[in-house]
Amino acid sequence: MIYKVLLTGRNKTVIDDFFSQMVDNFESLTTSIRYDDIVSHIRYFKPDVLVYCLNQETNDHITRIATVKTKLAKEGIPVVIIGSEEDCNEFLRSTNNVADLVLTRPISTIGIEERITTFLAGRKQKEKEDAFLAEVQATLTAAEEEKAKEASRRKHILVVDDDPMMLKMIKEQLHKSYDIATAINGKVAMKFLENKTTDLILLDYEMPVENGADVLEKLRANEETKDLPVVFLTGVTERDKIRKALSLKPQGYLLKPIDRDKLFNIIEETLNQK
Repeated sequence: MIYKVLLTGRNKTVIDDFFSQMVDNFESLTTSIRYDDIVSHIRYFKPDVLVYCLNQETNDHITRIATVKTKLAKEGIPVVIIGSEEDCNEFLRSTNNVADLVLTRPISTIGIEERITTFLAGRKQKEKEDAFLAEVQATLTAAEEEKAKEASRRKHILVVDDDPMMLKMIKEQLHKSYDIATAINGKVAMKFLENKTTDLILLDYEMPVENGADVLEKLRANEETKDLPVVFLTGVTERDKIRKALSLKPQGYLLKPIDRDKLFNIIEETLNQK
């Protein structure tokens, strides 16, 4: 990978080495130490790194780089300094350690090239990892928000019973806590589910023409409704008939007359299981 290097500083020998000996890995451009020049070159050259080649820099020149650091950090551009131990220490002291990588001379041209390319490759890899983690976090956050939204949504219940009085009674008991729809028979219920959704079906087990067992079989045979939780409402008390109802594997059943507390309990249990 070719990295773009913006060069500044008074060490012309090191700067020349970038142009003559490090062309395989670096596309180089020089700039002055002036703030406006550096900012201009950042804008148009879009470097991957700023390399300050130190050689007895004046204190005024060194401190100028500190004023550019904010712009460099905003653009994600690291600062590398190359110089003698004395020059590097003075630079770090004067700029409050703004350098991201310090290369102390004597160091060979190959050493400079290897250290900078390794440093930049590591940063690129970390940027990719951070971007991936940010994407994962965004996905998780979106999923959590959707989950919270779903949890806050009022649940919908479809009540199917051939007795209008039973439908009215259940609707009156539940309408403050849930959105309620009613159907007088299985045919009406299936028609309702063609275009709308529900979270739970309270299904009368004994109805004329098409009983609860028939309706449940249709629900389970339909790809769109096969997983809908169903609770039977039944006035049947004989054990054999109760066993038959349970053999159809509804999520539960309630005996009529309906006890209000038991009704709320089984609804909440069933919805939580869902």
